[in-house]
Amino acid sequence: MSRMLLAFDLDGTLLDDDKHIPEENVRAIAAAAERGWVPVPATGRIFRGIPQPVKELPGVRWFIVSNGAGVYDAKEDRLLLRADISPEQAVRLYEYMDTLPVIYDCYQGEGGFMTRSMYDNCEDFFPFEPHMYQMVKRLRQPVDDLKAYLLQKGEPLQKMQVFFRPRDLELRRELLADFPRLFPELAGTTSVSNNIEINSAKAGKGKAILALAEHLGIDPRDTVAFGDGTNDREMLEMAGLGVAMENADPLVKAVADEITASNNAAGVGKTIWRLLKAFPPQGEGGREAAG
Repeated sequence: MSRMLLAFDLDGTLLDDDKHIPEENVRAIAAAAERGWVPVPATGRIFRGIPQPVKELPGVRWFIVSNGAGVYDAKEDRLLLRADISPEQAVRLYEYMDTLPVIYDCYQGEGGFMTRSMYDNCEDFFPFEPHMYQMVKRLRQPVDDLKAYLLQKGEPLQKMQVFFRPRDLELRRELLADFPRLFPELAGTTSVSNNIEINSAKAGKGKAILALAEHLGIDPRDTVAFGDGTNDREMLEMAGLGVAMENADPLVKAVADEITASNNAAGVGKTIWRLLKAFPPQGEGGREAAG
């Protein structure tokens, strides 16, 4: 095998709970890149929200962003793929969310936006997710009314998020279960304990992995996906090898081909080392496919 595509989620997967990259992960990714394998961050974040140490990992050039709504080539500064949400679709969803005790935001281009009153009063939504609160305050631009702003601007969105207070997590569970009926043109997933992430039903990390593999001339069987949240489930199902973290959601573990160590124990790195040993360079007894 000459090339393998390694796609890894960030929060809860590549990054530990303190949002750092364990050194074992860094070393393993560097060894894979030296072999000619292709490491690809696959995240719900926009490119601007990806930590700089992730962008500087050896061999990293392509990024799956906004849960697969975009595949970004950092070297050429262009999107290879995009699957957007129209402003009208977004406003219909936000009007429904206005009837619930939630706050919401969106990603549009390389910017994040949130209604100002929600931005100013969002701290009590994140008592157990301080990193997410800091990210919201750092990466969201407050606007007077998000719905009016989107309609006036008239440009497509890549992703929307809804956040719940800890006391309303049962409502979150119910809404996730009912989401396909309420909004069949959209897809609702989750990556942290109190959110729902919303993309076009045409988006998805799995679809993005296969599209990027085709672009790079990599056999779909030679793709590996690592994840922990339900927004990673599709890519674990569609990749040649789907690897769930020990800390993954049970729904993600249920579709995985294997389970590795937790994000705090460098599970990504441990699995990459195993794959490097299992599939040595051609001429040294390597096989031709990962899955």
